[in-house]
Amino acid sequence: MAITFTLNGAQQSVDASPDTPLLWVLRDHLGFTGTKYGCGIAQCGACTVHLDGAAIRSCSFPISAAEGKSVTTIEGNAIDAIGSVVAKSWEELAVVQCGYCQSGQIMSATALLRDNPNPDDAAIDAAMSGNLCRCATYQRVRAAIKHAATELA
Repeated sequence: MAITFTLNGAQQSVDASPDTPLLWVLRDHLGFTGTKYGCGIAQCGACTVHLDGAAIRSCSFPISAAEGKSVTTIEGNAIDAIGSVVAKSWEELAVVQCGYCQSGQIMSATALLRDNPNPDDAAIDAAMSGNLCRCATYQRVRAAIKHAATELA
């Protein structure tokens, strides 16, 4: 069954079973491997992408639900003005340690700043609580989000 959606600003049509997780369509069908597999049950946040601007976990999101919608992955996040500033802040503050979870972290942070351009610590913690980092870069993530918010102000 062909499913059509917009991916990083370009129209895509994929032939996949409707219940195939979006993550596998992105990685295996379309070659967008920046979105990572972590847990497979939407608990770690490594697979976070945007669906019509909202952060979602692509590992548990069926491709059929993306029909006619807009999906943005880490590869397309730099096109977004907020996403570009978030990525630059990540680099400037050396957030990344191993890096595996960081694409999901950046996508969640971008969605947060789109909805709340000046988040306090509680808002950051709430928005990022579903993104796990085995290297425990949480303080650097929070600092980078605050830095990005300042840059965007």
